[in-house]
Amino acid sequence: MSQRRKAVSASQNKTQRRSQASLNEEDEDANLSQITSSQVQRARENFTPDQIDRKVAEVVQFILIKDQKKVPIRRADIGKNVIKDYKNLYADIHNRVCRTFEQVFGLKLVETDPKNHIYILVNKLEPIHGEPVSLHPKNPKKGLLFVILSVVFMKGGVVKENLVWNTLKKLRVDPGEKHDEFGDVKKVVTDEFVRQKYLEYVKIPHTEPVEYEFRWGLRAEKEVSKLKILEFVGELFEQDPQSWTQQFREASTS
Repeated sequence: MSQRRKAVSASQNKTQRRSQASLNEEDEDANLSQITSSQVQRARENFTPDQIDRKVAEVVQFILIKDQKKVPIRRADIGKNVIKDYKNLYADIHNRVCRTFEQVFGLKLVETDPKNHIYILVNKLEPIHGEPVSLHPKNPKKGLLFVILSVVFMKGGVVKENLVWNTLKKLRVDPGEKHDEFGDVKKVVTDEFVRQKYLEYVKIPHTEPVEYEFRWGLRAEKEVSKLKILEFVGELFEQDPQSWTQQFREASTS
């Protein structure tokens, strides 16, 4: 067989394996949605409270490990890698896992995609009262994120990247230079914050040269208080937050 045929064959096999893996995951997820009350009752009788406690702990640990990189958590992955033989108790275990996160860790497991059952862990991010957020030494990346979210929010939810970079330059954070705290600023913003779902970095159609814009990401919508963002901007400009009528209305109802 020629090298070209081998390459084509290998590519086809790889595609088939991916398709099969995807189908298996869909089957795994579908199984978790088709559990009857009688199956649940039998499972409750088959497993001891200690066994269920251990399984809850395993699921909590699995989610925490996944969340370290702030990547979305799929129900199919939980079922395949952790739940396994306990699938008939998935609903019971899921409810206990949610309570554990809220009561022990102060976090909330939120479903961001009900169709594909994708979750993220969220908490409430708030700026440090009375201090310049962008300069706070304990968590400088958090400060950087708040500045960018503030710019996007104040500009109606969508903003061209050049405005973000120019704003950061005014704060002596140049995306074109290596920063002492952040390193490669542009990579932190367009890669790390985007991967963590705090920001969306979207290509603007029909632009030459290519331009991008920023929006709030799913995690920011769940974690970040727009009212706190507006209060921060008010402190920055020494203005009453209510003077920005449209933004205050949105922040008060979100």
